[in-house]
Amino acid sequence: MQIMQFEYYRRRRNNFQLRSTFEDAQRRIDDKEFDIPQVDTPPTLESILNEMEDEEEAFVLEDTCVLNTENIDSHSCDTASLASSDSGDPSHLKRQTGTHTHAHTLMKKRALDLKAAVHESVLQHSTLQGISAQIASAADKVDAGLPTAITVAGVIVVGTSHGLALVFDTNQALRLCLNNKITGAEFGAISALSINNDCSRLLCGFAKGQITMWDLANGKLLRTITDAHPPGTAILHVKFTADPTLAVCSDSGGSVFELTFRRVMGMRSCDSRCLFSGSKGEVCCIEPLCAPSDFTDHPLTNYYLLALASLTKILVIGLKPSLKVWMSFPYSTSDPSSVPQLAWQFVSVQTAVNPILAFCKGDTVQFLMIKREEMGAIHVIKQRQIHLSCDIISLNWINSRTLVLVDSHEKLHVVDRSSQEILEIQDLEQVQLVYNSRHFKSLATGGNVSQAMALVGEKACYQSVSSYAGQIVCLGTKSAHIMTLRTWRERLDYLLKQEHFIEALSLAWSFHKGTAKAVVGLYGDPLKRKGVVSDKMVEILLQFAEHALKMCPEQGRIQVMEQHFHGVVPVLIDFCLLLHKTELLFDHLYALLVENVVAKGVFLESLEPYIVMDRLGHLPTPIMKDVLTHYRCNGLMDNLERCLVHLDVTRLDIQQLVQVCWENQLYDGMIYVFNSGMNDYITPMEKLFAVIGPPLREGRGLTGEEVVMGNKLLVYISCCLAGRAYPLGNIPVDLVVQVKIQVFEFLILLHAAEASSQDKAYPFIHTLLHFDTREFLNVLAMTFEDFKNDKQAIEYQQRIVDILLQVMVDNPDFTPSQVGGLFTFLARQLSKPDNTLFVNRKLFDQVLEFLCKSDDDSRHTERQQVLLQLLQVGGVVQFDEGNLLTLAEGAKFYQILEFLYEKKHMYDKTIDCYMKDPQRKGEIFSYIHQLMSTSSPTSEEKQMVQNKTLQHIQELVTIDASKSADLVVCHFVEEVKQIICELPDGELLFNFLTCLLESWEHHYPGTTIPLEQDLHKLLLDLLCRFAPQQLLHFLQTSQHYKLDEAIQITEKYHHIEATGYLLEKNGDYFGAFAVLLEALKVKLSVLTADTNRGQREDEEDNESTVLSRVEDSLNDLIALGHRSSQKLQEPKIKELWFSLLEILMASQKQMKRPPAANMSEVLKDLTMKVFNSMSSFISLPDIIQLILQDHLYGEGQVAEIHGLLLGMLNTFNYEQTLFETTTRLLNNDLHWSLAHLRTAVTKGLHPRQDYCHICIQQCKRWHNSTDEIIIFNCGHLYHIQCLQQHDGGLGCASEQQQQWSCYKCSSSQSGRGGQYITPKKSRSTSLTHLSSMHHDEACRKKVLEEATLDFQQDQSWDQLRCLYKGPSRLSILAELSHGHHNEKSKILTQAHPGQEGFDLKLSPPPLMEE
Repeated sequence: MQIMQFEYYRRRRNNFQLRSTFEDAQRRIDDKEFDIPQVDTPPTLESILNEMEDEEEAFVLEDTCVLNTENIDSHSCDTASLASSDSGDPSHLKRQTGTHTHAHTLMKKRALDLKAAVHESVLQHSTLQGISAQIASAADKVDAGLPTAITVAGVIVVGTSHGLALVFDTNQALRLCLNNKITGAEFGAISALSINNDCSRLLCGFAKGQITMWDLANGKLLRTITDAHPPGTAILHVKFTADPTLAVCSDSGGSVFELTFRRVMGMRSCDSRCLFSGSKGEVCCIEPLCAPSDFTDHPLTNYYLLALASLTKILVIGLKPSLKVWMSFPYSTSDPSSVPQLAWQFVSVQTAVNPILAFCKGDTVQFLMIKREEMGAIHVIKQRQIHLSCDIISLNWINSRTLVLVDSHEKLHVVDRSSQEILEIQDLEQVQLVYNSRHFKSLATGGNVSQAMALVGEKACYQSVSSYAGQIVCLGTKSAHIMTLRTWRERLDYLLKQEHFIEALSLAWSFHKGTAKAVVGLYGDPLKRKGVVSDKMVEILLQFAEHALKMCPEQGRIQVMEQHFHGVVPVLIDFCLLLHKTELLFDHLYALLVENVVAKGVFLESLEPYIVMDRLGHLPTPIMKDVLTHYRCNGLMDNLERCLVHLDVTRLDIQQLVQVCWENQLYDGMIYVFNSGMNDYITPMEKLFAVIGPPLREGRGLTGEEVVMGNKLLVYISCCLAGRAYPLGNIPVDLVVQVKIQVFEFLILLHAAEASSQDKAYPFIHTLLHFDTREFLNVLAMTFEDFKNDKQAIEYQQRIVDILLQVMVDNPDFTPSQVGGLFTFLARQLSKPDNTLFVNRKLFDQVLEFLCKSDDDSRHTERQQVLLQLLQVGGVVQFDEGNLLTLAEGAKFYQILEFLYEKKHMYDKTIDCYMKDPQRKGEIFSYIHQLMSTSSPTSEEKQMVQNKTLQHIQELVTIDASKSADLVVCHFVEEVKQIICELPDGELLFNFLTCLLESWEHHYPGTTIPLEQDLHKLLLDLLCRFAPQQLLHFLQTSQHYKLDEAIQITEKYHHIEATGYLLEKNGDYFGAFAVLLEALKVKLSVLTADTNRGQREDEEDNESTVLSRVEDSLNDLIALGHRSSQKLQEPKIKELWFSLLEILMASQKQMKRPPAANMSEVLKDLTMKVFNSMSSFISLPDIIQLILQDHLYGEGQVAEIHGLLLGMLNTFNYEQTLFETTTRLLNNDLHWSLAHLRTAVTKGLHPRQDYCHICIQQCKRWHNSTDEIIIFNCGHLYHIQCLQQHDGGLGCASEQQQQWSCYKCSSSQSGRGGQYITPKKSRSTSLTHLSSMHHDEACRKKVLEEATLDFQQDQSWDQLRCLYKGPSRLSILAELSHGHHNEKSKILTQAHPGQEGFDLKLSPPPLMEE
């Protein structure tokens, strides 16, 4: 009774906490869900049972909504965990997410990335030591067997393999032992367990199919059910529904049954009804919807929903008021061995609480929300699914937001449903989970299950993992374990116990922000919750600081200690600033760290990133003093200045800060201290002017530091006049106008406060103008833009302009550029439409005369650029144009003249200016092209430009011939003849003409230029004179010249190679050969003359050059001889080659020995080269005869022509071998082909059937038949009379000469082709064996009608030829022979690409065996 009361109060507390969680979620969630369209007539159970598994589902569920991650309450109910001892084994805790850190770019300090998700120590894994010990004791002492199933509600029940059910209370004490060994031996192992809602009844399912019901109050057996399902199958699941008189079960046959318990007149009974037959699809898992006690009035509880998971789909059915199928949903593609999983949970979404069904098969968890509208319609809404990279074998809810999954590798995953984050992963390998494989395979009843069911059973552990009230209980082979969600304090304490302070702080901050997942124990108002968490974080920060000091290495290098504190101090600062606890940071944490010198330094340096990012805007005075001291001692003054301009300095010692900044050249810091600390904007300018003013007044150059100060001064003045603070931010709004007036008044002071009588007026204006005139005027220009509507500022504007004119005009201290810059600035201001400035025009005339001094050549370019810039910004309106033109011409300011002429459209004079300006001559081409291409100039103006261009054409070509040619081609192509005539005959004309033709080909490819032949003739003449090395290439690539004229020109200038090429092109081979031969003769005469005269050492190079030229000429002649010999007759060929040979022989005769011995050998080598070349076209006897007739060889030794004779013999041997090999190969191929043809012709035939294919009569008894029969090569058999009747008109007149064709094959061919196929004349299409079978054996004979190829044999012969398709051997040998004689062995390689190392096969192909 005490146990029941304890359970009652515990459940009341859990339900109250769950209700408060839902109410809090309803108050804070305002997201919208979209429903799936209503299903008016859901499919019935019968329709689901009758459809095939692979058919398309009748009910299609659409994904109409994705649940928002913010729709779920971030806090869950507290869990009442069972009394147990924590295993304390850290191996069960696998931290998946850690603390993310980043380095600040300024100081490279490590700081925590607080935006990263941090989920630590979510689940507490404990071993139920008492239950584990008693399970082991029961197995040893009473032979209870191994554990097989577990369930938990108010009690924990463990089933064993010997049929016993051990009931434990919340203190892990064994309260009941249900069943006995005798009954266990009869029923088998317990395979399923279920406890009803009020924890009063227990259902046990057994491996042999029985079901028992027990009273948990007294351990009494209430029912034994043996006929609830077909015999021979094991109970896989047995579940109570929300109605205590209604339960469901499923067996290893895949069927599902409804169990209704009744008690009439003290008699207990059970009625069974089949809900789902395994013959239509085997169900692996069932899960009824059981609402908590607080939601028993939910409208969906009246339907008693039951979820079924088969191998291919899930079903949701309603058991009451009548059996009805509400939904069917197919799985996505998954592994056949994956285990289906189901789990219900009531979840608060928006303003309602509805059940959500989680299901999976494989690696994807899907969610379906079921809700009922006020009108009674039930909607099914698909939620966002979760994809994991593992195969899930167990699925359970631990609260309304968090699921616990177990994968096939026995890894436990804690997953947040709304965010799809994996919060934690634990290894359950040491648990040694119990699997239900034996029950799924139904081994206790003979194993009569399907292969699919047995395959799924390999991973089934439905009865080993159970969830209840925020707890997960797992059953191992020797122990029981429980996993509960830690409270938020327990999670932090767990991390602190392991000294993971950074992770603890990150997790605590996620509690503070409300982004943490699986939070337990935080309730109430958000502000109160933040306060509680903040206090805990303060405690952790203090512990972290103390731990860091304690763990700091006492000895070692400073770098090691600094690295240690760099991992601590930024974290402390970061979280203190996040919590807005600066007093904690400076009063407590800094007080702790200051005891360690290294920690103190790291702390002070770590403040910089937070100050620069404006997260820390004020430092207490003691801290600021320590910062100044530390940064000064360590030379970190730039870092100090960077921090100073972000701090509030009003509460600090201003005088000390100014002194420190000035002494260390921290000018930005000094300006900031004066501005923000004292609202003083003038003193910083006074100090900077005091530094840069004296050297500028004395004419001395500025140092680098002084230049930096001057630049800062200009930027500071610009910021003050623009209303911006320096270096960051903006000036307070109420001080903007005051600061502008103060700065103006300061700048236009007539004399400084401490000025002497010799100082010039307006010292500050003088200083800024001398420092950087252009930038100072730019500052004023930007300031004037902001003063358009300010009357007082406009007065200051005019006053400054007057001062500038007074200071700079007629002042020799300023250069023309500076004066021009001033007037350019003034011209810009005066040209504005809303201008209010007044400037005397005489000043502009005075400046113009100053800039255009014709007697002053110094700074000519500078003065011209200044005046041009002045005119471009509108200054031309201030001058008399006539006077301006006169002065510009006198000063040779051609750009000024161009500007003025172009403004008046006097483009011809503009061209003259370009031509006179030595620096801008190259730009005239683009200028003329622009004028002629645009439409702005009139036709008269363009004609004027053309005339001026033609007038200067010679100068233009001299400047750039290529650009001149482009200009002519684009705009003046009709004037080509005139241009050619005006250009002098010489290299200038040659360059222009070359560029002209190239430009025409580039712009108008494939078209003809006017006077094309005349131009090419002229170009050919110029090439002969100025670029003979390009002549031959031109003749070879160009087709725009006449051969006769070209030959005359080349002969005129004695260009032999070009003349020879042209003669050959004209068909005069002898003329071309004679020209080249004459050139060779001249070179040989020079060579022989030099050789006979004898050479000194300094002339050896000249001899080698001459010899090289001889070789080049000879190669050209040989090449010409090869080309000519292919087109001439044999007598002409001999005459051609013998003339060359005679020249070489004559040269050898002129050699005198011994000085010419070496050169004589060279000439002999050249002669042999000619012999080898001519041997391809002239017979060898003729060559030998010519050699022997020459006295040089005829009178000498035979050894002199030994090499030539050997070469002739080798050639003869090669040709003889080639001829014999070719003959042998052809004979072998012919023999092989004829042998195979004979084999095919004489091959015996076998009929396919024993009947005629025309009359369809049997021909079995041929020896008794008097009919003659024909068998074709295709195997078809006919009576000869039938063929004669059918093909009477197709044969010849003579029967002996008649050629038959197969009727059936001919018909099929005619049907496909649309006409009768006529036999070929060259190869007959019939090959028949004509047999005459008479009853008298003596008269029997076998008639061979004809030995020719029919249609089928012809096709076979074509296929056989295709197998050996390729170049014939004769063609290969011919190509090989041709390649040998012409030294073109590469032809073979090109004919057979990809065959490297190709070898000629000189053997016949292998014979094919039949």
